[in-house]
Amino acid sequence: MSIEPLIRIKNLGKSFISKSNEVKALEDINLSINEGEIYGIIGLSGAGKSTLVRCINFLEKPTSGEVIFDGRKLSELNNKELRKVRQSMGMIFQQFNLLMQRTVLYNVCFPMNIAGIPKKEAKDRALELLEIVGLKDKAGAYPAQLSGGQKQRVAIARALATHPKVLLCDEATSALDPTTTQSILKLLKDINRKMGLTVVIITHEMSVVEGICNRVAIIDQSQVAETGKVSDIFAAPISEIGRRLVFSQSVGSKPLIKEGNCYRILFDGHSSYEPVIANLVLECKAAVNILFADTKDIEGNAVGEMIIQLPAEEIVVQRVLNYMKSKKIQFEEVSAGV
Repeated sequence: MSIEPLIRIKNLGKSFISKSNEVKALEDINLSINEGEIYGIIGLSGAGKSTLVRCINFLEKPTSGEVIFDGRKLSELNNKELRKVRQSMGMIFQQFNLLMQRTVLYNVCFPMNIAGIPKKEAKDRALELLEIVGLKDKAGAYPAQLSGGQKQRVAIARALATHPKVLLCDEATSALDPTTTQSILKLLKDINRKMGLTVVIITHEMSVVEGICNRVAIIDQSQVAETGKVSDIFAAPISEIGRRLVFSQSVGSKPLIKEGNCYRILFDGHSSYEPVIANLVLECKAAVNILFADTKDIEGNAVGEMIIQLPAEEIVVQRVLNYMKSKKIQFEEVSAGV
């Protein structure tokens, strides 16, 4: 028996209409997000990903298609039912959106006050959440007294206040430095693991997807370009935008190959702990020159590419190529000038 996804998006479209024209922000979006996973939605600026996350909780009502959350079509709910469902969808933003004139404790209590939860119960819940995000000692502080990372931790605690089933993160780390970003991603991963909370990450940063997500959808020009496991897409993106995002760090850094016997090795899921090149050198007794490497560890698997240069002796080249074929290592010859 198949398990129904927590979030199913079917043929979703969203257009913004003004007096002079119509802009299609999203077109024919189909996605399924399973309960308990960390799902990434990535795209360049203007691709439509932020509009998509606002359609998931109906802050923006789709022009066409359906959003089905926990088995319920959001388009069929009245305003009261929709407000109730939104309590199951926590959301955090790039700019934190805290109440600057209120204390940290009040900020976390705020959604519970709106939901009618008794003050004592709300305060106890808020203190519990502040401890989870590591800020219980800041309960009486004001947002202006906090760092960017601390503000985002308060925002995460606030988003968790009403026991949501999913946490929607709209560019939640874009305003943070790399070290703080890693600490926030670690916190989200811990929350996902300990609470079983589904997390949806909207981002333009491939490093965020690489560091935390199980599966990913790539949005390009208002449509889904490709979806799949993060390890699969990092190993072999099939769309042009996927290749641009995955290999963006290596663009312009590859060597200009002036001599022959050069081969590109594609890492598509070998264990990160398997010494592929070292084994090749030892088995084939060949002096291999590594000209370029761009590999990443995704959930214990190596993905990416490497360009190697083999010795001039034809017999050695054939030995290496036969070895790579026998080990099912993907490779291709690289021409001079690449």
